[in-house]
Amino acid sequence: MDTTRFTTFKQKITDNCARVIVGKEDAVEQIIICLIASGHILLEDLPGTGKTMLLRAFAKSIGSGFKRIQFTPDLMPSDLTGIHFYNQKLGEFEFRPGPLFTNLVLADEINRATPRSQSALLEVMEEHQITVDGTSYPMAEPYMVMATQNPVESFGTFPLPEAQMDRFFMRLSLGYMTREQEIGVMRRPDSKTILAGLSQVVSDEELALLRADFPAVSVSDEIAGYIMDLVEYTRASQLLTCGVSARGTLALYRASQIAAALDGRDYVIPEDVKKEAAFVLPHRLTVIQDSHLSAEKLIGNMLSDVAVPLEKL
Repeated sequence: MDTTRFTTFKQKITDNCARVIVGKEDAVEQIIICLIASGHILLEDLPGTGKTMLLRAFAKSIGSGFKRIQFTPDLMPSDLTGIHFYNQKLGEFEFRPGPLFTNLVLADEINRATPRSQSALLEVMEEHQITVDGTSYPMAEPYMVMATQNPVESFGTFPLPEAQMDRFFMRLSLGYMTREQEIGVMRRPDSKTILAGLSQVVSDEELALLRADFPAVSVSDEIAGYIMDLVEYTRASQLLTCGVSARGTLALYRASQIAAALDGRDYVIPEDVKKEAAFVLPHRLTVIQDSHLSAEKLIGNMLSDVAVPLEKL
């Protein structure tokens, strides 16, 4: 298996996004993994850390259709999926597609919409299709929902239910830039000006080839067993009301394969699994209220407690 296509693909997108967002190469790599795996991403961070700008830069880099939806409490499901309206000129009803009909959807502040509106995303995230009035409309590939939410401002928000959280392939947090990076951003042209000048650097054909190739990345029986050991650790934990689902197991498996390929290898090593577990698993866990332990901390404990398979000499 030739992994050069993977490393080149990653480098082109990372370099292009770095023109707008400084010092977030690791986050861009994880978004690339989601894209190749046909997954969706939840970007959770404080306001003003560049979440929306990063996702816009990523969309321009891959040259796909892009729509941004500002989620608010008065948003209705039909505002997302579309409606049938009566065309007086034609004398018949026509379907007007909603903003979900594109390639990359930015669901900005997704937790500000009501559960009814949030549920409009469930079908399209799982099956890449939208059903309106009994008619199903398949989405064009690639299709990806990129949602953002503010983790600290809870007033007027509706937390995502576990079933919807599980449909996100991974959850990321950008964090602040370093002092030197932020000074550099202050001195350069406005980010919106730089974003307007970005161009597409990869093609749909390149992405299709990577999607077809990554399942060939080798995963040994020991590594597959290690993934299951991690998953079963969460299911057996007394600190959790529910552990990682089968969907989460598959997500970790595929993320590890793609991470290995992006690193130039055609085989998975334990470090790939440990790295991706930090992004793929925490948002799928429900910690009991009395534990005073975060999901991220529990994942850290898990990675320390579960034995890592050693290379056979």
